Amino acid sequence: MPPALIFTDTSAWYAYVDKSDAYHPAATQFIRLLTIPLITSTYILDETITLIKAHLGHSAAVRFGEKLRQEQIAKLLRITEQDEQKAWEIFVQYHDKGFSFTDCTSFALMERLQLDMAFAFDEHFRQYGKFVVVPS
Repeated sequence: MPPALIFTDTSAWYAYVDKSDAYHPAATQFIRLLTIPLITSTYILDETITLIKAHLGHSAAVRFGEKLRQEQIAKLLRITEQDEQKAWEIFVQYHDKGFSFTDCTSFALMERLQLDMAFAFDEHFRQYGKFVVVPS
């Protein structure tokens, strides 16, 4: 059985970085007590540093981006062409949800790697219904 990993979404990364975010205390406590490795994707890297830049400035985005790119806080995985195809299928199928294409790439990656746990404050991971979302 592969070691347990937790997929980390933009909503969790942003809450961790932005001290004024409502979920910041929960995100920092979760990471501080973490015993399972975090992983994330290049699509999440893109989305997160763009969000950080828009709200906290360029230098904050660069600092956080470097930590992710150097895998200091999580293993960074690339989305494959197969993941993108599966993500497109999810995106088309769930027309009644507010899933972004990036959300769908996360779902596809998690399914491919058989991951069942997501560190997220984004309601979409719960709506998709296939993962345990932490912190609860």
